[in-house]
Amino acid sequence: MTIEQILAEVAALRSQIEVLREERASLTVTVTPPENDSPQAITEAYRRYARENAQLVAELKGIDDAIAALEDQLVQKQAQLQQWQIQAKQLSLQEQLDEARKIAQVHAQRINELAAELAIEIRSLKACADELSPLYWQVYYKPFITGFKTISVPHVRSDGDVWTIVNRIV
Repeated sequence: MTIEQILAEVAALRSQIEVLREERASLTVTVTPPENDSPQAITEAYRRYARENAQLVAELKGIDDAIAALEDQLVQKQAQLQQWQIQAKQLSLQEQLDEARKIAQVHAQRINELAAELAIEIRSLKACADELSPLYWQVYYKPFITGFKTISVPHVRSDGDVWTIVNRIV
């Protein structure tokens, strides 16, 4: 059963309940209790009316019972609809999560590609520095470039659930 079917059933139940309520209102029972209005007199007046109008009273009772049964079904369908909405929301959240993970994976791959390129460039610079350093020391009495022991580049790795960014020393 789809959410559209449940919505249609809820609308049909509400419509039928409204029709029955209108019918019930058109068959309104008017009992005129006696003047003294004692509890026994009121009870007797309603019982007498029910005996004299048994078919009408039975029809009203049937309408009341039908309204009660339809309202019970309506509550069940609304609970079912709410359950569907919760499941749809959870599914939507899962879809959003999957889409965000795909985007993050693209960025992680690009970071790893750039880190690999940067590592190559750093190694090339170090090679140049290794060649120039002896001459640079002779001319300027200081090193050409320092800090190669602590140069690192980021790298993204994943165990499937958790992603970690680590620094790899070049």
